[in-house]
Amino acid sequence: MSNINQDVICQNCKASFIIEPDDFDFYKKIDVPPPTWCPECRMKRRMVFRNERKLFRQTDFLTGEKILSIVPPESGHLVITEKDWWSQEKWNPLSYGKEFDPSKPFLTQLFELFKEVPKIQSAATRMVNSDYSGNASDLKNCYLLFNSNLTEDSAYGNGIDYSKNCFDNSHIQKSERCYESFWLTNCYETFFSSQCNDCVSVWFSKNCRGCTNCFGCVNLVNKSHCIFNEQFSKEEYKIKLEEMNLDKWSFITTANKKSKDFWLKFPNKFMQGIKNIDVSGEYITHSKNVKNSYLIRESKDLKYVQYSQVPSSYDCMDSTLIGCQSELFYETTVCGWGGANFKFCLECWDGGQELEYSMFCGRLAANLFGCVGIIKQQYCILNKQYEKDEYFKMVEKIKQHMNDMPYVDVKDRVYTYGEFFPPEFSPFAYNQTIITEHFLSSKEEAEEFGMRWQEPHSSEYEITLKSEDIPDSIKDITEKIVDEIIQCNKCKRAYRIISSEFKFLSQMNIPLPRICVDCRHEARISQRNKSKIYSRSCMCGSTGSPQVTGNHNHEGKCEVEFETSYAPDRPEIVYCEKCYQSEVI
Repeated sequence: MSNINQDVICQNCKASFIIEPDDFDFYKKIDVPPPTWCPECRMKRRMVFRNERKLFRQTDFLTGEKILSIVPPESGHLVITEKDWWSQEKWNPLSYGKEFDPSKPFLTQLFELFKEVPKIQSAATRMVNSDYSGNASDLKNCYLLFNSNLTEDSAYGNGIDYSKNCFDNSHIQKSERCYESFWLTNCYETFFSSQCNDCVSVWFSKNCRGCTNCFGCVNLVNKSHCIFNEQFSKEEYKIKLEEMNLDKWSFITTANKKSKDFWLKFPNKFMQGIKNIDVSGEYITHSKNVKNSYLIRESKDLKYVQYSQVPSSYDCMDSTLIGCQSELFYETTVCGWGGANFKFCLECWDGGQELEYSMFCGRLAANLFGCVGIIKQQYCILNKQYEKDEYFKMVEKIKQHMNDMPYVDVKDRVYTYGEFFPPEFSPFAYNQTIITEHFLSSKEEAEEFGMRWQEPHSSEYEITLKSEDIPDSIKDITEKIVDEIIQCNKCKRAYRIISSEFKFLSQMNIPLPRICVDCRHEARISQRNKSKIYSRSCMCGSTGSPQVTGNHNHEGKCEVEFETSYAPDRPEIVYCEKCYQSEVI
């Protein structure tokens, strides 16, 4: 065990990074070598294996019928329906089994197997009337929901969990009848808002907790009938809200800009999250001992983990998109739901134990090494089954072979045992993955990372209505709008209004959107801080910061330093925990 920090040069970006003593303890516990890529490059490498919300027209490998899939046809991968994939009555993953060939790198053999074994259509399980959603589970009557779980009667969103009747949201949990919002917990009828908890009937508000009937507010706690943080009586609030013409798109556009300009006048806590103990990163709630992580709920003992939003995961490191009782994961992406001891795995979930270098495996599977599509068997290597003792002997032999004959990717990066899959193994183009939501991207950057770039497919629909011709008020629109094919006023591509969406917006008296679902998603995600962390100091007392109203216990500028996802060139005012709490009303 090392008791000092170790400086290492990243094999990918050539920058120096530090491996800490606690990291070495974890590597020893799970029996893996230390990484050769820095934490940020490791995260990027995992992210390029995640197409979260893009659907493509594919051909079912078994039936020849046309189906929708998250796997693009340009990838050359075969796909079959969820039902056929999980039942495995019409195909057998063991029939693709291969003998280990010591004459070539093991990852080369695994990639060949990966291309041959059919992939699941949209990575969805236990779905009811939710055919157009993907990367999800336990959805009922949902449409175009992705990375979502245990949700009903909702549409257009990502990261929607334990919610009902919600439209156009991102990263919300245990909420109902919410619209165009980001990072909500336990909210009801919360609209165009961000980072709110336990709120009811709130519009255009940010960082509010326990608030009811508020509009355009910031940093309020347990307040009611406030407009832009000004207190009104119940009667006054009702009259002013009625005067706002919330049914009109023209007002919504103005209110959105006015609210966001108002938000900038108030301090932001250096890290978004509540009820945490010893955490660092961004968007972390109800968690303990979580370090350098992002979008985490109700988890503990994590480091370098992103998107663990379905409780609860623990004792994991370097993993992206995990959840629901994930334990001892390392260098995995899109894995979880009761799994334990996963290393270097992709899309392994719904149970499973002791999986390494495996893809699309799980559901009672155990002791797999380099497998694809195995869901019940044990002791398999390259989809070939072995006796228990022989399996463990072969695994050790292959690990040594991976060090003696490592895989070298298209950018001359070396993959010995302990490295996640090379980016070139991804079925997706660089700009079809979630990496573009966190880092600036271009075709040149994609090629530098060793991946292809895919231009958007042209629209196949004939436009029948331009978005600028939609009536301003929802009151002037009938349900016939669902028959129109509308042109987005931003990207000029086609979109439609579905019946449940029109019913919801009519009931809530909210105007129809003027941009397509993809542009709406991009607009919501743009308000989400990126996963990159910066070292900064508290801005309380500095030029341009708000006048101090609480007891801060410091004179002049606060000198507290912290790590934050707010980049130094961002316009927001960023405070340390103590100064922020002193100013929250």
